Amino acid sequence: MTKKSNESRTDGEATRLRILETAGELFAAGGFAETPNKAIAATANVDLASINYHFGSRNGLYQAVLIEAHRRLISLSELRELAENGFSASEKLRKLIEHLVSQASEIKGWHARVLSREVLSATSNLEVLLQKEVLPKILIIKQILSDISGIPIEAPALNRCLISVAAPCAMLIIIGRGVPGPIRDVRQMTQSTLIDHLHTFALAGLEAIGRDQS
Repeated sequence: MTKKSNESRTDGEATRLRILETAGELFAAGGFAETPNKAIAATANVDLASINYHFGSRNGLYQAVLIEAHRRLISLSELRELAENGFSASEKLRKLIEHLVSQASEIKGWHARVLSREVLSATSNLEVLLQKEVLPKILIIKQILSDISGIPIEAPALNRCLISVAAPCAMLIIIGRGVPGPIRDVRQMTQSTLIDHLHTFALAGLEAIGRDQS
């Protein structure tokens, strides 16, 4: 019985992952509204009941896709490891920027496209992503920014700093490579040059705002 039970769990997890990957690809290509469960089930070679069994509902599946997409961008465990190492706060910020720039430059798969669609045309599921996946990560990042700037973590000014630091990296990830204008010029920079610029710009802003708050 134990062997059969273990095999069943293994098969079930494989089915769940296949549905998740298929849904991610299809949501990335067509968006949430235009991707019916029937298309996901057919492409994943499962029945509709399997989607409901593993994810509860269509919204549950989409929320799972969004959460997985954000984890592939940067996981909570990666951020915790960064926060707990012996680097200075400035070095931690640089490594975070380096990770995100690398993601924007080398990104493959569906996760960036899914997040881009959701951010640019938000559904009610964005709140679930925020609560379950984004906010715990934000707390870690805010602590790093607070250590650099001296701004208390609960201060409204630190939220503004968070947006100012995160927005350029988010834009690189969300906006496609073929978009003309300044973003294309930025994408053509070497990674090291871009990381240096974003890090220097962020540090200067954090230090300036920190002085204003003191």
